[in-house]
Amino acid sequence: MKYYLSVFISGILFGIGLAISGMVDPQKVTDFLDVTGDWDPTLLLVMGGALCVSAPGFYLVEKKISPVFSTKFYLPTKQDLDFPLMLGAAVFGAGWGLAGYCPGPAIASLVTMNSEPVVFVLAMIGGQLLAGIFERSI
Repeated sequence: MKYYLSVFISGILFGIGLAISGMVDPQKVTDFLDVTGDWDPTLLLVMGGALCVSAPGFYLVEKKISPVFSTKFYLPTKQDLDFPLMLGAAVFGAGWGLAGYCPGPAIASLVTMNSEPVVFVLAMIGGQLLAGIFERSI
């Protein structure tokens, strides 16, 4: 139960951080990506702040200190760059650039009750289902 509570609290903190920083506004993202126009560097500052907070966590993982609410750390094991990874990154980047949403901010934006994030999240779920079908076929 402690594990699920910690995951829930982490998600709430992440969503609050996204809302406070303004990253639930897709215009912020598209303005950040518009480097030849009216560039908005605030996303860079948010990313830098996230690195400052997460870096100590990676340091602790490297020192093999066990997690508080789990029996082990769950770290990625894949180290090679293959076609599905590159294609997925390209599709993700294109969707992020066109819509101004990525999964975290889109889900956090659902509380606004606007139709844009709802449509995006439904499309994201559809894309995940299609990706699962595609992955099973290869």
